[in-house]
Amino acid sequence: MTTVLITGCSSGIGRALADAFRDAGHEVWATARKDADVQRLHAAGFSARQLDVNDAQALDRLADELPHLDILINNAGYGAMGPLLDGGVEALRQQFETNLFALVGVTRALFPLLRRSRGLVVNIGSVSGVLVTPFAGAYCASKAAVHALSDALRLELAPFGIRVMEVQPGAIASQFASHAQHSVEQLLAADSPWWPLREQVQARARASQDRPTPASVFAQGLLAATQRSPVPALVRLGNGSSALPLIARWLPRRLLDWVLRKRFGLLRPL
Repeated sequence: MTTVLITGCSSGIGRALADAFRDAGHEVWATARKDADVQRLHAAGFSARQLDVNDAQALDRLADELPHLDILINNAGYGAMGPLLDGGVEALRQQFETNLFALVGVTRALFPLLRRSRGLVVNIGSVSGVLVTPFAGAYCASKAAVHALSDALRLELAPFGIRVMEVQPGAIASQFASHAQHSVEQLLAADSPWWPLREQVQARARASQDRPTPASVFAQGLLAATQRSPVPALVRLGNGSSALPLIARWLPRRLLDWVLRKRFGLLRPL
């Protein structure tokens, strides 16, 4: 039986992945940060563990507890929305701590198990790391870094027989937008230079739920990708996951800037 560990399983993509892999006959270790979510995962029949992916000691304890691991899915993350300069360095640091640094920490802690099984690491990136938009700069930057890091890990782990796959979701039905909108409400204040554009900032926070692909459909697509031979280095799933990278690649930069500035109210002076 294949053993799979998935981080960030409280809802959305993480929970859908846990369901898909369990229903396919795999043993699923599902982690979440909040105790209430862990209890719900326990009740659903998973080997559930409480885990803050930024907690190095908790990662070491989890590695000691796991008897075997075939697939690691680095899914935990969130989207910090709002003007970059409003959030500043601290908001950027927090975004990278969870979306990027923790990915390295989790993989490093579980490396001995993955080496033993010649396993698979799946990193959940985003098309937002390819097509960068205003008012999501910290999130886009963290996901662009996930792309670069996945490329490096794929090369460095190859001698150990460990494969690395990056997944770039498009719009997937989840709680991402509500969490993103909450972060905007906390960040964007009336004294912000971008306060007149608050509706456009909120629109960016909601963009991930624009005709979203159901999380269960996404999860089945990812499950199928892990079973392919050879495992693909990059998989794009969900609404917009193919079109948006093509737009970023082929649309002239000046035209793309104009389209994005128009979409988010950035053509007129403030």
